[in-house]
Amino acid sequence: MTPRLSRRTMLRGLGTGIALPLLDAMQPARAAAARAGAATPVRMAVFYVPNGIHMPDWTPADTGSAYKLPPTLEPLAGFKDDFSILSGLAQQRANANGDGPGDHARAMASFLTGAQARKTDGLDIHCGTSVDQIAAAAVGRKTRFPSLEIGADLGKTSGTCDSGYSCVYSSTISWRNETQPLPKENDPKLIFERLFEDGRPGESAQARAKRDRFSRSILDFALEDARRLQTTLGHSDRRKLDEYLSAVREVEQRIERAAKGGPAATAIMKKPAGIPESYEEHLRLLADLLVLAFQTDSTRVATCVFANEGSSRSYSFIDVPEGHHDLSHHGNDPTKQAKIAKINRFHTKQLAYLLGRLKSIKEGDATLLDRSMVVYGGCIGDGNRHDHNNLPILLAGRGGGTLQPGHHRQYEPKTPLNNLFTSLLERMGVKSAGLPEATGGLEGI
Repeated sequence: MTPRLSRRTMLRGLGTGIALPLLDAMQPARAAAARAGAATPVRMAVFYVPNGIHMPDWTPADTGSAYKLPPTLEPLAGFKDDFSILSGLAQQRANANGDGPGDHARAMASFLTGAQARKTDGLDIHCGTSVDQIAAAAVGRKTRFPSLEIGADLGKTSGTCDSGYSCVYSSTISWRNETQPLPKENDPKLIFERLFEDGRPGESAQARAKRDRFSRSILDFALEDARRLQTTLGHSDRRKLDEYLSAVREVEQRIERAAKGGPAATAIMKKPAGIPESYEEHLRLLADLLVLAFQTDSTRVATCVFANEGSSRSYSFIDVPEGHHDLSHHGNDPTKQAKIAKINRFHTKQLAYLLGRLKSIKEGDATLLDRSMVVYGGCIGDGNRHDHNNLPILLAGRGGGTLQPGHHRQYEPKTPLNNLFTSLLERMGVKSAGLPEATGGLEGI
């Protein structure tokens, strides 16, 4: 007889704790929880891209469900029924409002907070509580981690990065409160260790030394527990567990390969341990780790920043050697606009990878994507004008059956972005978020 497992069952090894995905053996316990009033968990993830978008290649010409994908969205063709494009949304607190230059800093700081960042390059920073942290406060107690903050660039806590604004504004998307920014982690190895190990403070020095000395996988330490569990599971669950453990192993091996540098690493350009040489591989590792965090219900709230605002990253690997930020000030030069469009398309290609991973994972009678709400976009529309009034916003997933994707929806100009976030927070159990500028929920999503 197949045993009934708790959703919180973990594989245990020497200093290691590996959360499990949703198995059929957990369904009786989940059914009992549902009868007691506990709903199927809904996850929320936000992905941020900087420096604006070439909006003509982003915005569909038609509204409704029969719209044609514009060039920037073509990498998402296989998921057209799984997302909607929401046009006309604005974040007014990203505008100067008397504070002068500094649109990049204000964009990142206000995207999820809806707050006007205090213009300072000192310690008296002030913004607002971000939407992800409002959600984390509501559901975070149900998971191992209230939220997960990750990105390809590290945050900065000091210095001036944009016209008198502290660097913390242009590199931080999550704020616990008005004065407490939450730094993001960019090293996949550290994120992996946080998710799949009991933690550095609790791990014995002997276990750490042994793992480092022999470069052994954390799965090796939990293998005996996994084998014991396998003998008690049905055929479907054994397959699910095999697939999941293989995915964890594969991510770990990719991180280890990145740490060793590879043939392209040199003494002059040595990458930190765990961060790949390839930017695309870096983004995909971050996506895989976020998916694993959702799959194991380690957290239900996550943010991922592709690059800090004002990023001057070169995209020479797609034949765009110029810095991203400089190109965003294209002055209506068609050549520069075409290069910006190539960067935008590269980013949506990475989003397609993430959506594919979420959609490939079955969770009961649905997929992980069906039970997620994924926001993708940024707080600058046209980078040349630093426009915050018509933002590139995509919403993917079905939110546990509460969202109706597959449309291009055009809203009245300057409709508050926080109306969207109000609606998403309601689906996370927050009924009265009171977000700045919000006039209610966003209809039609």
